[in-house]
Amino acid sequence: MVTEIDRQDLKQKMDHPKKLILLEALPPESYHRAHLPGAINLPPDRVRALATELMPNKDFEVIVYCAGPACHASEDVALELSEMGYANVRRYIGGKEDWKKAGLPLESDEDKHAA
Repeated sequence: MVTEIDRQDLKQKMDHPKKLILLEALPPESYHRAHLPGAINLPPDRVRALATELMPNKDFEVIVYCAGPACHASEDVALELSEMGYANVRRYIGGKEDWKKAGLPLESDEDKHAA
C-alpha cells in the first residue's frame, strides 16, 4: 500500500535518515540537473530492472517523488514497488516543485563534480 508524506515530515526524516531510501522518479537528465539531497534515480521504465539492485532490503521506508503534483511518475513507481513487495512505500506528491518553493536545497551532479 502506498501512503503520502508531506514536505515537513519528509524534511524531518531526511534530517535523521534511518532505513530511508529517497527516490526520484524522473528521467536521468532531470535527476542529474537537480534532485533532493541524497535521492537516487529510478525512472518508471526502469523499476523492474533496477529496484532490487538499488534497494535489496524491502523493509526500508521508500519515499518516491517526481516533478510536482501534476506529474504522475512517482505514483507509477510507488505502485510498482508496492506490487514488487516493498512494504513501506510513501509518495511525496509536492515533489521538486514544492521542495524548491519552500527554499530547500537541491543537489546536482554538477555540484558533485565541482567538489
